[in-house]
Amino acid sequence: MKNLTDSFVYLGHWPSAGSFGFNTDILATNPINLSVVFGVLIFFGKGVLNDLLDNRKQRILNTIRNSEELRERAIQQLENARARLRKVETEADQFRVNGYAEIEREKLNLINSTSRTLKQLENYKNETILFEQQRTINQVRERIFQQALQGAIGTLNSCLSNELHLRTINANIGMFGTMKEITD
Repeated sequence: MKNLTDSFVYLGHWPSAGSFGFNTDILATNPINLSVVFGVLIFFGKGVLNDLLDNRKQRILNTIRNSEELRERAIQQLENARARLRKVETEADQFRVNGYAEIEREKLNLINSTSRTLKQLENYKNETILFEQQRTINQVRERIFQQALQGAIGTLNSCLSNELHLRTINANIGMFGTMKEITD
């Protein structure tokens, strides 16, 4: 933590005149590089992400509209079934002597089948909405991961020279060697 505060203190003591050059200290430039990469990803990825989300939103809204239309048709069927029920009840008054119990059974069967149909349509609508949401989330995650990976690879390829690359590899091999000695 002290090193971090010292680095900010030293920023104020830099001479105002000097030459422009590249800082090859990987530890000092890494936060700058990361902030640039994140800034570029946010700047360029925001539009793509918004477009993806808008497209998914439209698809989900269309699915919801379709489900609502199915629901309205089911309600219409329910109203038709109720009209048919009233008709059956009228006929029941006429044929009460011949089969009141049979007509009552028909009425319950109509109500139960219509109720089951409504429940199935409601379940289908909910499953479709959940599926579209999950698919949208997965596609957005995949797109963000691909863009971040491409940006990181591009940054690494543009920033690492052969000499710096070899020094980094040697330093990592040295760290792994000491870690192996410690674990042995």
